[in-house]
Amino acid sequence: MPAWKDKLENGEVLIIDGAMGTELERRGVPMHAETWSGAAVLEHPEAIVAAHEDYIRAGAEVIITNTFGASPHMLNAMGYGDRDEEIIRSAVDLAKQARDNIGVDVAIAGSISTMSAGSDIADPGDRHTDEEIDDSMSRMARALAAGGCDMIALEMMQDVRRAPAAMRGAKATGLPVWLGLTCAWNEGWDKLVAFDFPDYAFDDILDALIPIGPDVVSVMHSDMDVTTKALEVVKQRWSGPLGAYPESGYFEMPNWRFVDVIAPGDFVERARGWVGQGVTILGGCCGLGPVHVAAMHEALPTFHQHA
Repeated sequence: MPAWKDKLENGEVLIIDGAMGTELERRGVPMHAETWSGAAVLEHPEAIVAAHEDYIRAGAEVIITNTFGASPHMLNAMGYGDRDEEIIRSAVDLAKQARDNIGVDVAIAGSISTMSAGSDIADPGDRHTDEEIDDSMSRMARALAAGGCDMIALEMMQDVRRAPAAMRGAKATGLPVWLGLTCAWNEGWDKLVAFDFPDYAFDDILDALIPIGPDVVSVMHSDMDVTTKALEVVKQRWSGPLGAYPESGYFEMPNWRFVDVIAPGDFVERARGWVGQGVTILGGCCGLGPVHVAAMHEALPTFHQHA
């Protein structure tokens, strides 16, 4: 049995990587106005490999492909719609290359999002039809599976229309599906809602997606405090493996603003609290990099004591 699967089954803490898009920005890679970090697969593959390598060196046991912004519907907006499968599979190859270069047998998760091209929101909007998203999600999941991913990571799932299409497409591959949910407080600070769409209640999103059958449910790309609360809500409906990989800073398309990014030591203390809530999969999203993963890796023995 693969080490990552064995850890999950035994309830041990599994460390995933940090953000890719914002890490590329830190390294000077320009973000694309249509697809954010998706264009880097074509334009800066060496930087992607280097970022993956640094996450593996830092102690990540699962690395996530740079495909959040490289779905077929986004690539089509870039003018590369006829090359979508090739480009998606090449992103998986870059992760494999990093794994081989470092010589550590990490797992590779294929990232899928419903994010609209040229937007800092994932859905709904009128840029893409529901039919286009349905087709895009299915094609992307198949390409990631064919490329050799170990699991599919659905990221920033936050609606009840298109996120289920992503779930169905991922499930059809037969690979484990890791559902990544994103939320925030409403204006009254008394109810959790979708990160970009306050009309969607977090409870309703859970009720739409969990019955489809994920293998892991994570709270990701959410504020540190929100993550803690959201995990409580998820646990009311989900008894399987839990993950947490929050954000720090904020986004202004197409760039991340590295404002008040949490210090690695403080992040470890947050992570320790999430482990106390039952989380066994830990990593970082936008704004968090290899230094945060390294800090978690160093603290891993104490996480096990509290798991």
